[in-house]
Amino acid sequence: MASVVLVHGLYHRPEHFAVVAERLRTDGTEVAVPELHRGSLAADTAAVQARVDALSEPPVVLGHSYGGSVITGVRGAAHLIYLAAFVPDAGESASSLGGASEQLKDAVVVEPDGSTTLHPGLAIDTLYGDCPEPLAVQAVGLLRAQAPGCGRGVPRHHSWKKTPSTYVICAQDRAIDPSLQRTMASRCTDVREWQTGHSPFVGQPDLIVELLRELRPTRATPWRDHEFTTTR
Repeated sequence: MASVVLVHGLYHRPEHFAVVAERLRTDGTEVAVPELHRGSLAADTAAVQARVDALSEPPVVLGHSYGGSVITGVRGAAHLIYLAAFVPDAGESASSLGGASEQLKDAVVVEPDGSTTLHPGLAIDTLYGDCPEPLAVQAVGLLRAQAPGCGRGVPRHHSWKKTPSTYVICAQDRAIDPSLQRTMASRCTDVREWQTGHSPFVGQPDLIVELLRELRPTRATPWRDHEFTTTR
């Protein structure tokens, strides 16, 4: 059975990937969608690593936005997919790479306890501006508060240096500048560019499903964290 792990970004929940996960499961794909928001990049990475380790086969691991920092530190994937996501190198964090766009920063609301949320109206335009309105409203309703500091975490391991990887540039993204995405994409072994906003799993889930079906392994990979050499 092919396996896929879907890793959401800041403010998001596993439920944002519900449609993608359901469609993959209909054809026998084993899908894990771990919950992040563990308080730090290290804790989020450990949560995803536990799900990867529990699978019988090395999975395709997709990280969206901040989820790219998380999957960078995960070992044992057959293939990494960075969806409008951060691809940190040694000593880098999502924040130091360029972080959120000014439009996304304007949507951030600091709560009295130091956590942050997103202004619903601004979040719709920034994260889901190309999605049908009912889906965008539903997606905003799922957003949750975020503990401070996660975007400043530095991965301890850099799996994209050894594991095949695909970067998906979302060319109409208003949350992470597409030019920054193109720079980070140069670190991956394959690059795709879609004419979508930041969250195609909401507005165009079939794009995600088709890519995952294309890249999932067709046979077992005999070892984890295998060496992969390529010219970038």
